[in-house]
Amino acid sequence: MTDRVYPSTKPNGHPTPTPHPTTIAATLPTVATLPTPPSKTHLYNPNRHPYRPIPTTRRRHKTRHCTCRRCCCLTCFWSTLLLIAIILLAATAAAAFYLLYHPRRPSFSVTSLKITSFNLTTTPSDDTTHLTTKINITLSAKNPNKKIIFFYDPMSITVLSNAVTLSNGAFTNFTNSPDTIYIIHTAMAMNSQVLDADAVNSMNSDLKRKNGLPMKIVMDTMVGVKLENIKMKKIGIRVKCNGIHGEVPKGKNVTAAVANTSKAKCKVDLRIKIWKWTF
Repeated sequence: MTDRVYPSTKPNGHPTPTPHPTTIAATLPTVATLPTPPSKTHLYNPNRHPYRPIPTTRRRHKTRHCTCRRCCCLTCFWSTLLLIAIILLAATAAAAFYLLYHPRRPSFSVTSLKITSFNLTTTPSDDTTHLTTKINITLSAKNPNKKIIFFYDPMSITVLSNAVTLSNGAFTNFTNSPDTIYIIHTAMAMNSQVLDADAVNSMNSDLKRKNGLPMKIVMDTMVGVKLENIKMKKIGIRVKCNGIHGEVPKGKNVTAAVANTSKAKCKVDLRIKIWKWTF
């Protein structure tokens, strides 16, 4: 192989002349200038240590707070919605029960009241006043319902004149069938009840009235309800009958005095017992 001979860059031993700067610049290719990056002034904080990283826990706490608030809102929303649904279901069931059975309270009325004995005597030795009475009453209990049965426990009966008790009695338990009237008849007595001075004055004032002695009947009992095959728990009731006026028999061997019951009205109230209190 023949060796190639390259010409020397320095012919004839003379140095190569240095080109002019303008000539060099003209011969170089054009280079695009890059934009100057913005100064990172936000990286400098004189109140912060230069080597301490920026904390990122604020965003986490904010996220947790929002999550807890959202859970509380959802819980309140669903609880309210559930409560409204329960109320609507109860109202619908009550309306259907009322339309189907049309339940009504039992009603009472006073048929007659007779005072067979009434003695108000004062003992001179100790200046005490004693009251002795015998009273017969007849009442009627009506069940206005067509599909409901009432079960009554033994009831206590009291006859009063204002705040003075005239007699006490009781009546046995009974059942009041649908759309029927049950007759309550009982004889009551009060043996030698001691009255204070205020009760004596009130009694003497009432005995002088033209329309007779004002009287009131109060009955307390428990009643249960049976609807077809369903038997409900018994609840307490109080029956008050007002508007009764009667003449008092005087002396011995006197026939019984019949009271005027034409204006008598009876009211039935529920008695709810909570612990030791009865409403």
